[in-house]
Amino acid sequence: MLKVRRRIKPPVSPPADVSVEALLGLLRREGREPDEALVRKAYAFSADKHAGQTRRSGEPYVTHPLAVACLLAELRFDDICCVVGLLHDVLEDTLATREVLEEQFGPEVTQLVDGVTKIGRHAYVRRDEAQAQTFRKLILASAKDIRVILVKLADRLHNMQTLEHMPPENRRRIALETLEIYAPLAHRLGMSRVKGELEDLSFFYLYPHQFAEVHRKLREKMSGGKSATERIRSRLEELLRENEIEAEISYRVKRYYSIYQKLRRQGIDISQLYDYLAFRIITVSPRDTYAALGVVHQAWRPVPGRFKDYIAMPKPNLYQSLHTTVMADRGQPFEVQIRTREMDLVAEEGIAAHWNYKEGVGEPRTDPNILWLRQLLEWQQEVKDARTFLNTLKIDLYPDEVYVFSPKGEVFSFPRGATTVDFAYRVHTEVGHHCTGARVNGKLVPLRTELRNGDMVEIVTDPSRKPSRDWLTMVATSRAKSKIRHWINTEQRQRAVEIGRRLLEKEFKKYRLNPKKLLDGESLETYLTEHGMSRLEDLYSRVGFGKLPVRQVLEEFAPRDQIADPPEQPGRFRQAVENLLPSGSGAIAVRGYDDMLAYMAQCCKPLPGEEIVGYVTRGRGVSVHSVDCPNVRNLLYHPEREIAVEWARGDGRGFPVQLSIETEDNPGMLARLTEVIAKGDSNIRQIEAEAVEPGRGLIRVLVEVKGRRHLEKLKSAIQAVPGVLEVDRDMAGQRGGALPAGR
Repeated sequence: MLKVRRRIKPPVSPPADVSVEALLGLLRREGREPDEALVRKAYAFSADKHAGQTRRSGEPYVTHPLAVACLLAELRFDDICCVVGLLHDVLEDTLATREVLEEQFGPEVTQLVDGVTKIGRHAYVRRDEAQAQTFRKLILASAKDIRVILVKLADRLHNMQTLEHMPPENRRRIALETLEIYAPLAHRLGMSRVKGELEDLSFFYLYPHQFAEVHRKLREKMSGGKSATERIRSRLEELLRENEIEAEISYRVKRYYSIYQKLRRQGIDISQLYDYLAFRIITVSPRDTYAALGVVHQAWRPVPGRFKDYIAMPKPNLYQSLHTTVMADRGQPFEVQIRTREMDLVAEEGIAAHWNYKEGVGEPRTDPNILWLRQLLEWQQEVKDARTFLNTLKIDLYPDEVYVFSPKGEVFSFPRGATTVDFAYRVHTEVGHHCTGARVNGKLVPLRTELRNGDMVEIVTDPSRKPSRDWLTMVATSRAKSKIRHWINTEQRQRAVEIGRRLLEKEFKKYRLNPKKLLDGESLETYLTEHGMSRLEDLYSRVGFGKLPVRQVLEEFAPRDQIADPPEQPGRFRQAVENLLPSGSGAIAVRGYDDMLAYMAQCCKPLPGEEIVGYVTRGRGVSVHSVDCPNVRNLLYHPEREIAVEWARGDGRGFPVQLSIETEDNPGMLARLTEVIAKGDSNIRQIEAEAVEPGRGLIRVLVEVKGRRHLEKLKSAIQAVPGVLEVDRDMAGQRGGALPAGR
């Protein structure tokens, strides 16, 4: 008998009532008087420009900007913000121009709409580079006016709520981007509700089987513990009433993604999770919060080490609350959060809770969230490469959880895992560059020492000390990473300039030519301009990094009759690289360089049809990686060592790919899989299977495919086999199907 699985719906649904009247109704809440004429005008303009366009669901496209505006109004943002929500796609997806938009709605609205608009992707720009450029533009615009990022968050939330209509490949890509960037961004702005919904939706689409498991077991726990929950709530109400503390009591269930993170972090099953419920006590004044805490601790025994006072020490996103975990009568722990009504509003809505504008000025009053964006922008000024900017932005979005003190009593917050080197760079860049050690709580410690809550830190410096590349592995903040990387890049560029100068001089002198005489005058200026360089040092740098062959420069400037080629000697370098080249490496070509050696990286084994990037190695030619390779971000810390590569014409060879297949532990599963792989015109090089837990199996198979499309078809065929739960491609540095580590 076939087992029918009930389809689980996404955890968050889009707004039920999407209309102009609903939008105006939301804007009129709490006695506000919106500019109704402006809102209706913006809706009419958006509907006109998007006329004839439909979403993948089949609905008229204008329902999307209208839903975004409703989400913004629901979060209590002003009518200008909602107008931008209505118009946010007109510059990107219609024929409307900035000039027309400015004529109709003025420069303020136009500037905000342009800030939300994605940078167009051209055929010669890779997807990750276009994404990075878009985020850099978004942060730049948001530092001037925070409403840009708020509209973008609402836009992404509605897109995630309707993601089921997108193709599977797009669903995974958008969900991963949301989990890595948009959800942490919402957290950094204190928008707890938006952050939670984005995380749960990303979890639902990225890891459907894990989501279904958490969803099922959580329902079972809730149905079994409902009476105990009500008993605790009644007891809390009774105790607070007896102590004359006016308060509201509610409880919430942990979000799905939060539960899954905790299960993975602690390596436990959901049956062992007891604090999936959190009771919330909302008091009238801060004094009552501490009084309520005393009442809770008198009634139930507190769990040691589980009390946190975020009222005295607020989080960087302004979150304030008392957190404690206590033991219930039957020995099961539960969490209690205590805060005032104002604190609760800030906790749920973040920046929306204290949204105020100066009279007649379209810029919010100074608050830590705005200052954080501007500070981030200042730190990234020396980062010219858009993808490096995006990677350091992800690091900075991690939640700050460690608070330390300077000898003067100043409080600094850092992400968990930050070291004394992070502290040194927070104090001053020069202090960071020359730090040799630190005193933590009066005791001398090495630079790798991680900071802990309450530490008092003093940095020891030495003018002769300089940063090293190893420091990049011991720091956790984007400020420290960018400062160290900038120093290393400067030093490395200087060395490359010197190496390039020596190589050119040696090559010129081989033919008895004067490099100073030849590399001078108008011909040099013309050559530099044509190749995107401004100074002679740029030419030396490219030669030193190996991006520009010495012979090519020689042929450009030396007279033809004076540079007769000497007998070609392969040399140890070329022989060494040719020995390293795997079969099929002829499928790769370095754009613009016919004689530059290239080989496919073994960590990701890119396939024809995938977007690829080249990395100039020292002494081994160009290493070619997939842009999705988990190692590529670490390699391309220096933009000058990146080089454009492309796929040459294919010769029909097979490329090895390892797949991880999670299955139910059923008889005949291996036979069915090998049959499907054979029918999919793919050869099996190696296969192994194991039982990872009761009822579950893991099969790893090394197959040959002809390219990305062939791989996608093969994965779809395997996924359709009854009993197959998940199919993922393995790359070095990550496990197929594994969820990113918790933030």
